[in-house]
Amino acid sequence: MATNGLQNGRIFSNWIGGESRPSHSGELFENRNPADRDDVIGLFPQSTTGDADAAVAAAAAAFDSWRLVPAPRRAEILLRAAQLITERKEQFARDMTREMGKVLEETRGDVQEAIDMTAFMAGEGRRLYGQTVPSELPDKFAMSLRQPVGVCALITPWNFPMAIPSWKIAPALVCGNTVVLKPATLTPLSALNFIKILVEAGVPPGVVNLVTGGPDVGTRLSMHESVRVVSFTGSTAVGRLVNQNAAPSFKKVHLEMGGKNVIIVMDDAPLELAVEGCLWGGFGTTGQRCTAASRVVVHDRIYDDFLEAFVRGVKSLRVGNGLDPSIQVGPVVSEAQLDTVTRYVEIGRQEGARLVVGGHRLDAGAHAQGWFHEPTVFAGVDPQMRIAQEEIFGPVVSVIRCRSLDEAIAIGNGVAYGLSASIYTRDVNTAFRAMRDLYTGIFYVNAPTIGAEVHLPFGGTRATGNGHREAGTAALDVFSEWKSVYVDFSGRLQRAQIDT
Repeated sequence: MATNGLQNGRIFSNWIGGESRPSHSGELFENRNPADRDDVIGLFPQSTTGDADAAVAAAAAAFDSWRLVPAPRRAEILLRAAQLITERKEQFARDMTREMGKVLEETRGDVQEAIDMTAFMAGEGRRLYGQTVPSELPDKFAMSLRQPVGVCALITPWNFPMAIPSWKIAPALVCGNTVVLKPATLTPLSALNFIKILVEAGVPPGVVNLVTGGPDVGTRLSMHESVRVVSFTGSTAVGRLVNQNAAPSFKKVHLEMGGKNVIIVMDDAPLELAVEGCLWGGFGTTGQRCTAASRVVVHDRIYDDFLEAFVRGVKSLRVGNGLDPSIQVGPVVSEAQLDTVTRYVEIGRQEGARLVVGGHRLDAGAHAQGWFHEPTVFAGVDPQMRIAQEEIFGPVVSVIRCRSLDEAIAIGNGVAYGLSASIYTRDVNTAFRAMRDLYTGIFYVNAPTIGAEVHLPFGGTRATGNGHREAGTAALDVFSEWKSVYVDFSGRLQRAQIDT
């Protein structure tokens, strides 16, 4: 992107080996406010594979000393980082709203999630539990413990630009690894803010590194021989490439990818609560969440009543600049993403779905300088339509009719993804059947599909992920290896099962 006309912007650098470094290329890209294209937040390095190599080398050099720092001492640094973020929460939230558009209330939540995750993982520094077990032989001690893996390459998306880096960096560091972070090119400032906090909290040089830039940087990190873990959050298509790139060197790979999440509204549901949940699930973060509720399956008996109330709620949503406290829905993050949304709206029309509200780009008046789209609802949607099968990642919700719980569950499971699902019902038996039979990594009862908490595992099934989880103690399994240790103090040779 051209770098002319920078207004009140700043020039930023990579962070490698404990110092700011420009890219080898000398090239920069602009970071612009999606609500106001004239607002240039700053210029960031368009890094090269050479920059990626330098960051990996710095992380590799720092690993041997960092892994020997006692885990409780590593944890103290993370706890200090959580305290520093708390002190600057409002500043970081405002930076994030300017950078990626979601409303200030939500970016405060994003920063709070980084605080919570960093503090939670600090607590793990005094646990990192293994097992001690009785040996089958006399005078022999048996235990297991976690050991760090090495250099971790972390590739993060733009929709949670501080929370998701924290999900990866905090457990990696507390386990004794070093990291190289490549944030999304649309949101580098929020990631850099997090890295700077870690440095200020006392993370030694080379332990955390940040390199901005395009797909060449991510490809290099995923293929680099010195990288032992790759953790990626983003689209399923790119995640597949990351997995292929990492496979020849047998790296550990963690993938957190797409979703096509469903809210089921049964005929006994508390209707007002269900409508409220579907509004938040479908249009929170302008629908730009992997957990967004882009499908709502409603029982035939209340379908018309639900649709009427839902459309009324959608029409009342206020769209605009997320820094305005009266706004509920911010812009789409970029022109390319806006084009994707408008393309899917046209696909929905062509497929025969009924557009009941929205469907248009907003480009006049207060919306003229941003990438805005109306909150949009399709009714009469067949479960096999593309708008009901493919991830749109925008403010578009498909409302689908069902006649039974079994049909609703079949519709819910009838997509490639398996991240999050929800049901609204007053019947505990119905809730537990749905909880059992919907094949997702996250499930909610009488709540929307968004709103995960940091102390439970986060992730999905099928095309959403590859079996690993973020958050909770499950995240430690991505960033550590198990070692089983046997101490024989018998003073003689014991041959395990042979001498049992």
